Amino acid sequence: MTRNGTSGGDTGDTPSQLIDARIGALGDWRGETLAWIRRVIQEADPDVVEEWKWRGVPVWEHDGIICTGETYKQVVKMTFARGAALKDPAGLFNSSLDGNTRRAIDIREGEEIDEEALKALIRAAVALNMATRAEKKRKSV
Repeated sequence: MTRNGTSGGDTGDTPSQLIDARIGALGDWRGETLAWIRRVIQEADPDVVEEWKWRGVPVWEHDGIICTGETYKQVVKMTFARGAALKDPAGLFNSSLDGNTRRAIDIREGEEIDEEALKALIRAAVALNMATRAEKKRKSV
């Protein structure tokens, strides 16, 4: 798998190209927010892999899914696949708080998110994925 993912579905575009296109097509605060999220993820984890799943959802992975970036009319939702297992000292999670697995950050127009706290959360998600993968490998040997 390459840094930019494997395939873009029917169009032949890479996941990164599809994410670029989504950002451009939105053309408003949501596109700017998605671009900001992407930059923060890439800065937090230079080895992140971009994917395009579920017919149009940007996904960032490193030894498993870190998070998704979904765009809606009123929010850009950053859903952490295993967010319930992460410590969130800055209290960034503000959505999907009831489940046992996922947690999300809903970002509304004009809202500011603590970038350093978000990077720490992303790094924690990567560390959790890596530890889980290592444990599975250890058990299979």
